[in-house]
Amino acid sequence: MSQWQQDWAYQKYWVMAHSQQHYNAIRQLARHNDWSATKQERYQQLLAEAEQITPTKATLTTAYQHVWGYFKKQCTLAEKQRYLNLLTNLTPAHDQLGPFLWQLTVKYEVAYLLASRLLRTFDQHENQR
Repeated sequence: MSQWQQDWAYQKYWVMAHSQQHYNAIRQLARHNDWSATKQERYQQLLAEAEQITPTKATLTTAYQHVWGYFKKQCTLAEKQRYLNLLTNLTPAHDQLGPFLWQLTVKYEVAYLLASRLLRTFDQHENQR
C-alpha cells in the first residue's frame, strides 16, 4: 500500500466527520490510481481545510454509520440497542457514540478502525501519551 493510501486509511472517517464535500474531493483525487505531487499538495490542502470545519450532527452521523458497518453483523443485541440510542441522542457537543464505537473497535479487534484517526481520539491510552 502506498504512503498516501495508508494516510487516507487513517484520515478517511475523520474527514467524513468534518466535511462530506472534502471527503468527496479527496475520493475524486484518488480516482484512476495515478497519485502525483500535485495531488499530494491538494490532498494536504483539503485535510487542512477539513481541520477548520466543526463536525455537525449530520456529518458525525454519516461517519459513525460507516464505522458501525464493521460491527452490525457481529455485535450483541444490547450493543445494537445502545448504538441506536446513542445515535438518536448524538450531538457534536455531547458525543457518547464515538467512545462507544471505539470500545467496539477494541473489543472486536477491527484493525482498520484501530488505526483510524476518528476513533483514535477516544483511545484513553493514546490521549495520555
